[in-house]
Amino acid sequence: MPVRRALRVVRRYWRVLARHGLQYTAPARRGWRRSLHLRVVTITLVLSSLLVGTFGWFIAAQSANILLSRTQDEISSSMSGKVAYAYRQLTVHPQSRDPELPNTINDTVNELFDGDPAEDGDSVISIRAEHYADLPAVTLPASVDTRQLITPDMIRAVAEQGQVAQQIRTAEVDGATTKYLVYGAPVPTKFGHLELYYMVPLTTEDRAANQIRTTVLVTGIALVILLGVVAGLVTRMVVTPVRVAARTAQRLSAGLLDQRMKVDGEDDLALLAAAFNQMAANLQRQIVRLEEMSRLQRRFTSDVSHELRTPLTTVRMAADLIFSERESFDPAVARSAELLQAELDRFEGLLTDLLEISRFDAGFAALDAEHTDLVPIVERVAERLAGLAERAGVEVELRLPDTPVIAEVDPRRVERVLRNLVGNAIEHAEAKPVIVTMTTDEAAVAITVRDYGIGLKPGEERLVFNRFWRADPSRARQTGGTGLGLSISVEDARLHGGWLEAWGAPGEGSQFRLTLPVRAGDRLVAAPLPLIPRDRPAEVSS
Repeated sequence: MPVRRALRVVRRYWRVLARHGLQYTAPARRGWRRSLHLRVVTITLVLSSLLVGTFGWFIAAQSANILLSRTQDEISSSMSGKVAYAYRQLTVHPQSRDPELPNTINDTVNELFDGDPAEDGDSVISIRAEHYADLPAVTLPASVDTRQLITPDMIRAVAEQGQVAQQIRTAEVDGATTKYLVYGAPVPTKFGHLELYYMVPLTTEDRAANQIRTTVLVTGIALVILLGVVAGLVTRMVVTPVRVAARTAQRLSAGLLDQRMKVDGEDDLALLAAAFNQMAANLQRQIVRLEEMSRLQRRFTSDVSHELRTPLTTVRMAADLIFSERESFDPAVARSAELLQAELDRFEGLLTDLLEISRFDAGFAALDAEHTDLVPIVERVAERLAGLAERAGVEVELRLPDTPVIAEVDPRRVERVLRNLVGNAIEHAEAKPVIVTMTTDEAAVAITVRDYGIGLKPGEERLVFNRFWRADPSRARQTGGTGLGLSISVEDARLHGGWLEAWGAPGEGSQFRLTLPVRAGDRLVAAPLPLIPRDRPAEVSS
């Protein structure tokens, strides 16, 4: 349990740290995502730092190795001369018990020490007799403790195995830490051999190596900074025209079709600017042409709709007269009178829809909003479509609140939207129920119309609001609609500042949702009812 509790505490603190880290690094991450200039300069600095650092380390290491190798060669050559001199001095004594041998060793060490050309700190020279206890070790300068420099392994190699050995050791001399290159070699005598140790400080080499490292470091930092500045300038030269193109494209998308880029020079960026300007000019011509065609189309639709009103009124008067007297005609003529009346109703509905569409296109549609109870509107729509529902064998079920639902809307337009939605649902319900549901909250009112008919194929939920679009043009229609009902309905919803959305799936039916703000002019954020029905099969919805 304590371990589990500790893990929970660690996870909790880790989440807190991660959250704070994300919060504090958000500006940097946002700048990284949005700025190509920043990404290029940062990547250039990182890669150049790695490259320069690698080469700088290699150069510094190689320089230090060269300095050390040169010193080793010089000391090795000097060591050979010292061994030869010590040999000449010590071979005159036939045995180690010769009373003059200690003096000779002393004189030899003094001579070798006085003749040593080492600089930047004294070298150390020592002659030892590891196998001869009666011969003392002589070291100059005597203040240096050679136990830090001459290790047992080196003594074993020189004294016992008779080999020349070298190593690098660090010792405390006169209160300062100094690095020494230690050489050891056997000195043959008539009674055996002694050991000569030559220790040279590497102060000069270390100082030179440090100077090289400092020079390489400063040069590398300067080079990286210079590369960053160059990358920033070069990237700026490339990114600036791209940013200008982006700003120009934004202005073009906002409707400022006369915006153009400045063309300087004849390079690739100038070619890009020229091509962009050519594209903008072509778009401007096409948009102006399309706007003119749209204006002519709207004017033609409006003019035709108004011009057809007069002959339609005359034909309607004659048709009404014939229809009222149809019982006195023979059956064929009476049936023709009924067909004429029905087609005139359909024609009149088409003209009404075209006129409404032309008002929306021209921007003349106005919202006559007032505080209205939406419950009676839904009930009235269901009552007026009861005959159609009965003929189609469809039951319309209303799920309305028990209290009034007051919203600031245009009741005529809301009723028209609901009439189109419920009428389409009845037409496509295939003798299955149609459910109308209404719910409200403090900000919005949502009304859904659900049917269980053929449904909509993927992607058709966006096409149903297009003008004259039908899911299946070959289907037999009950209402004789014009194909403009949902187009007008979505415009009515937008005029209120609301939404009209559709959902459907093959074999599962469809649902349309109308969402309106409670107060005119408010901005919708969410709908009180879901667009996808709650009664959809769980295995499908999941």
